Amino acid sequence: MYVQIQGGILVELIKKNIHMNKLKCKSTLQLTLDDDFNVPDIKPDIDKIITQQGELRISEVNAMNGKLSVRGELGFNVLYFSEEDQRQIHNISGEIPFDEVINMELTCADDDPVVKWDLEDLYAGLINSRKLSVRSVVSLDVSVEELYDEETGVMVEGPEDVQYKSKKIEITDISIDKKDTFRIKDEILLPTNKGNVDSVLFTDLRMNNVEIRLLEDKFTIKGEVPIFILYGSENEESPIEYYETEIPFGGAIECNGCNEDMVEDITFSILSKSIEIRPDSDGEERVIDVEVILEMSIKVYELQEPEILCDIYSPCKEITPIYRNATYENLVVKNNSKYRISDRIQVPDKQPNILQICHSNGVIRIDDIIPNGTDLQVEGVIDMNILYISEEDSMPISSLNGAIPFTQVVEVKGMKADSNYEVRPSIDQLSIMMLDGKEIEVKAVMNLNTIVFDKITEPIITDVEVADLDLEKLQSMPGIIGYVVKKDDSLWDIAKRYYTTVETIMDINDMEDDNINEGDKLIIMKRVDVTI
Repeated sequence: MYVQIQGGILVELIKKNIHMNKLKCKSTLQLTLDDDFNVPDIKPDIDKIITQQGELRISEVNAMNGKLSVRGELGFNVLYFSEEDQRQIHNISGEIPFDEVINMELTCADDDPVVKWDLEDLYAGLINSRKLSVRSVVSLDVSVEELYDEETGVMVEGPEDVQYKSKKIEITDISIDKKDTFRIKDEILLPTNKGNVDSVLFTDLRMNNVEIRLLEDKFTIKGEVPIFILYGSENEESPIEYYETEIPFGGAIECNGCNEDMVEDITFSILSKSIEIRPDSDGEERVIDVEVILEMSIKVYELQEPEILCDIYSPCKEITPIYRNATYENLVVKNNSKYRISDRIQVPDKQPNILQICHSNGVIRIDDIIPNGTDLQVEGVIDMNILYISEEDSMPISSLNGAIPFTQVVEVKGMKADSNYEVRPSIDQLSIMMLDGKEIEVKAVMNLNTIVFDKITEPIITDVEVADLDLEKLQSMPGIIGYVVKKDDSLWDIAKRYYTTVETIMDINDMEDDNINEGDKLIIMKRVDVTI
């Protein structure tokens, strides 16, 4: 931008775009889903429910008029015991659709929101032997982030008399903000000591030990997918069998513009998963096909310290900088803290004792995050579900639920009272050891992925106004004065006030630098020639 400043000479205000990101708004909705389901005719009666599992699938998100419409379904699978059938263990699967509206701030009405869900509770109850009730409590978290460019003055080119001052600011430039998918596909052959699969009753699949590394124009990912399958077997001696294994995965994803010096904030969620049984080369149902589609939210930040203009003037013209406050978020810290947790869970008296543990799964639920200076105190529980073979022939498989409480402190240096923070929990390792038929020991390695942003408001120069000097005011000022430095004075402020320059004051007073102290005596000569 050019502004005429004196005698046809132009001054150019050099501007630069700075990419900024901030949390615009967020909202939370808790909803209850419940429905009744009849047992299909091909399934035997229900005598007792063993366990249940569920997952939310969001199919459509629409924002309009300050409201957000979220559609999807809760998919569930209930494992139950029946005395009517020789195999005894069966399952029922189904879906509960939902269509909910979340009120949003009007400023976020037309933005693209990010919706995350948490299945806080799931319960399957028996109404009668041919009908069950499924109830769940689901939490939907909606957030809208704003990515925008701030154009600010960074320097001035023009006549020698134009004075400008710059300062460095710390900003987090969001270099990459996109979504992508990653596909994991593998096949598993059942060991020879396992029977052929007749029907799949219960499966579990999750992600463990995910590691990400930024490289030039790409990033790598590696981890493991633990898989558990409980199935009805063709083996008459063992009508119910299970198999647990782990699939390692890895790969490189193109990410143009990133490099090793940047900071990644890449999160994964399971978009879809499929576990299917197919015949092997002998025609026996022994091959497990596994396919998982991961949805990746990819954000890559670059920490910068650009110099921006903070003031401008001229001894020959009245130059008024036009300021505007720019608000953005600056990355304080991103870290992964690991914690070891152990506890014991007792089998209730009403349940059969444990003969052998089949499978365990843990879900971290954060109840509260309490900021305390430069620490975040994270409180919550690990909800455990353990599937086991019991000592009672009349109830061959049972499940055990338990909650392991925890309180962990995450150190966050540089965090302030108004900082935005997010803690994403995950379990990297989970081991279960049977102590006896009534007690088990749980050991877990919990990962708290923490990211903290400061809210920054910075005045930036977006324009300048130029006017002629007030000659009467200048003529009333002496051409040379003696000045005693006051508290909080700077050489820049003094030079601007008396229509001279910092260099002129330093030359007249034989100063080696622009440092001044309260009480210093200076000679100041007015630089502008008011007789022109």
